Order: sequence, then C-alpha cells, then structure tokens
Amino acid sequence: MAPRSQLEITTSSVIRLVKEEASYYRELKQQEERIKKIESGQGEDEENKEFLVKQEHLAMEETKKVLPTLKKKLAETVAELDSLIAEEGKKGAESNVAHITAAKEAIAQAKTAEREIS
Repeated sequence: MAPRSQLEITTSSVIRLVKEEASYYRELKQQEERIKKIESGQGEDEENKEFLVKQEHLAMEETKKVLPTLKKKLAETVAELDSLIAEEGKKGAESNVAHITAAKEAIAQAKTAEREIS
C-alpha cells in the first residue's frame, strides 16, 4: 500500500477539525441547558445549587476558551489544503482527481460549518 499523500493527510485533518469544532459547540449548548435546568430547579438545596451552577459555568468557560484556537487551526489547515490542491492540479494528467475532489469537499464542509456557527 502506497503511503498517503500530504493532500490526503491534510484533507483528513480538515474533516477532523470540522467534526471537533461541531462537538465543542454541541458541548457548549448542553452546558448552557444544564445551567438553565439547575437554576430553575425548585426545592433543591440552595448551597448545592449555587455550587453546581458555578461548576457548570467554569466548564462552559473552559469550552469557550478552546474555540478560538480551534477556529484558527481550522483556518490554517484549510489554507494549507488550498495550496496543496493547487499543487496537485499543476501535475496535469498525473494529478489525482479523486484526492482533489475529496479535498474540495472538505473545504466546503469547513465553510458550511463556519456559516452555520456564525
């Protein structure tokens, strides 16, 4: 089996980063819902409730801290993939069309995810 090309590796990286970003946004939404649920809880021990809300806020802040770095890494990887697509395209008849297509689809996924989040 031939080793994977840099184009394939970078394409996989973009796909993984898109999934990772989506996962962090899902986690953030779940944390917000848990905070609302805890805050609206009736009849619970007030001290415990405050502690739980504080802990959930801390967890939510940690999740928020990851997002800018992840966005930057995704943007850098998409830019790298763009240049690798251009390189592969310059090979003419020897270029791997399937890899170029997969790379372009990965970039489209990244841009779609960015629009959905914004």
